[in-house]
Amino acid sequence: MKTADGMLRAIQIPLGVLLTLALLTPARADAESDFLSGLTGSCPHCALAHARLKRRDLTAADFSGAILSGAVFHRARLGRAKFDGADLSDANLNKTELVNASLAHAELNGALFYEADLTAAELGGAKLEGAKMGKARLVRARLDGAQIGDAVLTGARLDDASLVGADLHESNLVEASLRRADLSSANLDGAGLVSASLRDARLKDAKLTEADLYGADLTGADLTGADLSGARLTGADLTGAKLDGAKLSGTLMPDGSVHE
Repeated sequence: MKTADGMLRAIQIPLGVLLTLALLTPARADAESDFLSGLTGSCPHCALAHARLKRRDLTAADFSGAILSGAVFHRARLGRAKFDGADLSDANLNKTELVNASLAHAELNGALFYEADLTAAELGGAKLEGAKMGKARLVRARLDGAQIGDAVLTGARLDDASLVGADLHESNLVEASLRRADLSSANLDGAGLVSASLRDARLKDAKLTEADLYGADLTGADLTGADLSGARLTGADLTGAKLDGAKLSGTLMPDGSVHE
């Protein structure tokens, strides 16, 4: 039978582990408190859900892995900020400046980005399901593999953006500008692209079944191998567009005829 001392030795925890357990929570709390009070400009991995950071100048701040769900950043300056892997679901980022910011693999479902400036931002692999991005500026932004289903991008600027393999099914892109954007292998099934500008866009092998492209500008667009089955192209401009190998079963063509 083990003595009391023997049992204690058997369950002895290394001093380093004890110190880590004792200090971790207070240190994190102190970091969050210092950030919210303005003493520090970054707070990676902090728990800041519903924090109110309206109009704060957080240029180049580091929020990697932070929990910022429901946080308010309205009109904040976030140029070059890092949000990689952060949780910003349902956050308010309306009219924020996010030029060259990094939001790779961030959780942004339901987030608000109305008139936000995301020029050249990194959003590869980000989750943007149901995000509201009306009139957002995403020129040269990188959204490869992003999940943007059922999002609102009405009037958004995505010229020269990269959306290779992105999922934009059922998204509202009415009057959006996607000139020279790379949408190769993207999923745009059921997307609303009425009067959208896709001039010189790359849509090779893209899925556009049941998409609404009424009055869209597809001048010079590359639709090689794209699936346009059941899509509406009434009034669309396909001048110089490449349709080699495209699937057009049941597609409503620009002249109003239905392709068989």
